[in-house]
Amino acid sequence: MRRLSALQDEVNSWRGLSSRVTDALDLVELASLEQDETILGDLGVEVKAIESALEKMEFQVRMSGKHDRSDALLSIHAGAGGTESQDWTEMLLRMYLRWAEGRKYGTEIVDSMPGDEAGLKSVTMLVEASWAYGYLKTERGVHRLVRLSPFDSAHRRHTSFALVEVVPDIDDSIEIVVRPDDVRVDVYKSSGAGGQHVQKNSTAIRLTHEPTGIVVTCQNERSQAQNREMAMRILRGRLYDLERQKQEEEQARLKGEHIDAGWGNQIRSYVLHPYKMVKDHRTSHEVGNADAVLDGRLDDFIEVYLRQTAGQSAGETT
Repeated sequence: MRRLSALQDEVNSWRGLSSRVTDALDLVELASLEQDETILGDLGVEVKAIESALEKMEFQVRMSGKHDRSDALLSIHAGAGGTESQDWTEMLLRMYLRWAEGRKYGTEIVDSMPGDEAGLKSVTMLVEASWAYGYLKTERGVHRLVRLSPFDSAHRRHTSFALVEVVPDIDDSIEIVVRPDDVRVDVYKSSGAGGQHVQKNSTAIRLTHEPTGIVVTCQNERSQAQNREMAMRILRGRLYDLERQKQEEEQARLKGEHIDAGWGNQIRSYVLHPYKMVKDHRTSHEVGNADAVLDGRLDDFIEVYLRQTAGQSAGETT
C-alpha cells in the first residue's frame, strides 16, 4: 500500500505539472492577443515556477536506486580523538536533524551512546520520508572538522573525524535473509538517560550477526520487544549495505579501479579556523558559510553529488 500510494503521488505530480503547462500555453495565446503587461508578468512568474518544479521532479527521476524511496537509518560514529570527535559526532547529529526538519521529514533517535565528557560516541537516527535514503546515501563516509578546540585550555586548533553510515530501512517484503541461528542476542540494562523503567529493567538489546561480525544495539525504546524489533531493522539494513558494498567493489575490480572503504577516506571537510569553509572532496563543491551548513543547509552538496553520480545507483540490488 505504501508503494501504491507513492506511485499515485508521483503520477499525480506529473499530471498536475502537465495541467500547469497547458494553462500556461493558454495564457501565452491570451497574452499575444491582448498585449496585456499584467498577463505577461503573470506568465513570466508561472514559467519560472514550472521550470523549478520540473527540475525538481526530473532530479528525483535520476535517483534510480532500488531503495532510494525508502526511509533511512543514519548512524554517526566518533573517530579517534576522544572528546573532540565525540563532540563532532553530536554536531553532525544536530546538522542532520536540522536538515530533516527543514524538509519536514520525521526523525527518531533509535540508539545513542553518550561520550565520556561531552558529545556522543555513536548515535543512530531513523529518517522517515519518501526519498530519505536516496538523498542521505550521499553522506556516507568520513567527515572531518578543523576548529579551535573548546576543550583545550590552550585553545589550539584540532582536527576531528566522524564516520557516517546510511542504510535503507528495509521493510519485510525485501528478501534479506537473517537466520535466527546466525544472530546472538544479548539483553542488558540501558546505560543512557531515561525513566526508572529503562534503567531498572533489562530492556536494551545487542544483536551480533556472527557470520559478518556486525553488532547492533538499541536501548532507546521502552520495552525489550520494541528495542529488538528496531535492532533487527538496523541489522537488516546493514546487511543490505554490506552486500551493496561487495557488489560495488566487484564492479570496481572488473573496471580496474580501486575503492578504499577504510576509515581515512574522508568525503567532506568542515573548516572553522583559520577561515570558514566546507568542501566536498568528491565533487570539489565548496561554500564559505560553514555555519549555515552545520545548521542543516546540505541540499547543495547532496544535489551536486547526485547529479555527478546519476545512474550509478541503478544497479543496487539485494
